[in-house]
Amino acid sequence: MSEPQSLPLAGVRVVEFTHMVMGPTCGMILGDLGAEVIKVEPIGGDNTRRLLGSGAGFFPMFNRNKKSLAVDTKDPRGREVVLRLVATADVFSENFKTGTMGRLGLDYPALSALNPRLVYVSHKGFLPGPYEHRTALDEVVQMMGGLAYMTGPEGRPLRAGSSVNDIMGGMFGAIGALAALAQRAQTGRGQEVKSALFENNVFLVAQHMMQYAVTGEAAAPMPSRISAWGIYDVFTVKDGEQIFIAVVSDTQWTVFCDAFGLADLKADARLATNNQRVRARGWLMPRLREHLSGFGTAHVAQTFETHGLPYAPITRPQDLFDDPHLLATGALAPVEIAPGTCGAAERVTTRMPLLPLTLDGRRLPLRAAPPTLGEHTDLLLEQLGYTAGEVAALREAGVVGAATATSSPGGSEATA
Repeated sequence: MSEPQSLPLAGVRVVEFTHMVMGPTCGMILGDLGAEVIKVEPIGGDNTRRLLGSGAGFFPMFNRNKKSLAVDTKDPRGREVVLRLVATADVFSENFKTGTMGRLGLDYPALSALNPRLVYVSHKGFLPGPYEHRTALDEVVQMMGGLAYMTGPEGRPLRAGSSVNDIMGGMFGAIGALAALAQRAQTGRGQEVKSALFENNVFLVAQHMMQYAVTGEAAAPMPSRISAWGIYDVFTVKDGEQIFIAVVSDTQWTVFCDAFGLADLKADARLATNNQRVRARGWLMPRLREHLSGFGTAHVAQTFETHGLPYAPITRPQDLFDDPHLLATGALAPVEIAPGTCGAAERVTTRMPLLPLTLDGRRLPLRAAPPTLGEHTDLLLEQLGYTAGEVAALREAGVVGAATATSSPGGSEATA
């Protein structure tokens, strides 16, 4: 499946005006599926390229398998370049503030008039309604959408430890694009697709909404919730190390007790069923914590592994680069990140996670590293019919950026 033409979206062209995480995620998914994704950037580049701190991973992660075209869209000549490109596109994706694309003459009515088959995907903070004028960020909607309340302890709302709404919002944008492409195959016409952070967040907490609807009881924040399972928690064991373990059925309870020498608890009629163990957590959990504190994490993990019981080490994100399962299954693809990306002083050789799915038993490949700014400008302009002299004139006028040397996942000449 490494050949581009064998991928599901081979032959589909996507033009994206995106930055940060939400929009780029949509393009990354479509690119991973085989689409040709062209990232249109201002002459100075997408500002996400320069983010530091917690934003330093945004650009390298969500802009692989893309081409970069640097162009000044405020200049009529630059806008003409974009319009020529859109005329050849199947999908247009953007995630700028409402009204931005309209001021550039690149909103859905304008582009669909130019290309009626175009699928136009907008990623916003809110779907149309009373909130749509607000500026939204992932953390903003986590706070107002109930997710931060559910994640933190009582009285201490806490955002989730990843850009969950941005990433999933981009994913739903991609799903919408795929649905619109499928419908276009029947109707011959494109359509506008909208995905939004707030509505995505509401979807994430919908199970808690339904819990209240069904039971009449409000869902408690995760740290203080009443678990559905008797044993389903993080345990601190020998030498202060931690491990998550779960015992979620009556059969597992029997196996667990036998494995850890807890014959008295196994025989206790008050603990015969999972629901009884849930009600007994007040005295049962301290007993189990004391008993397991004498075992090391390796022993606990091996015992759970041997008996087929659910468990998990407490892993930091950087530890996943060496995860044996990810390495053995090809889930981490080698990649080189260009110097200057998000503060990198020199070229970075690393690995990045692929999409979490297989098609016909194979992972979708990394075909190209995140592009350098304007890397494909000359190639794309040539494809659009510009002569070498016209390209040189546009560059001299500052309408398009200079193309840089091509690169690939391994740093050699690009083939994508």
